[in-house]
Amino acid sequence: MIFIIKVTTNKEEKAVEMIAERAKRKNLNAFSVSRPHGLRGYILLEAEDRESAEESVFNLPYVKGIIGKTITYDEIKNMIEPSVSAVSIKEGDIVEIISEPFKKEKAKVLRIDKQKEEVVVSLLGAVVPLPVTIKLDNVKVIRREEEEEEK
Repeated sequence: MIFIIKVTTNKEEKAVEMIAERAKRKNLNAFSVSRPHGLRGYILLEAEDRESAEESVFNLPYVKGIIGKTITYDEIKNMIEPSVSAVSIKEGDIVEIISEPFKKEKAKVLRIDKQKEEVVVSLLGAVVPLPVTIKLDNVKVIRREEEEEEK
């Protein structure tokens, strides 16, 4: 069974460590505890039954409680398993940044990290070339390198 544990925001990592330590020390039937990427204020605890889950989190700092219903693995699969989505951006592409603080700036793609879903770009308008790391969904391709070579 997978339980959702409500914790203090920005203290998820500390709560995960404390729950894991208690489950190990008391030899509880708690199998895994994780903090899914992008989920703030909550962590996931896999345990044999509700009693084991409650004993794992009882009276710990930063833990506010267990959310009533359990969830299935299919419901959280996309948060836990790394996904390498099809990336249409290539190195050398000219992109426009669509989020602050560099909104509407144009940049050249230097590197792409598909695992982290980030792209490293060099701003074209900058006096000094400076690599900037941005999330993939914050850039849009406006010109391909191959198109420039054909002209």
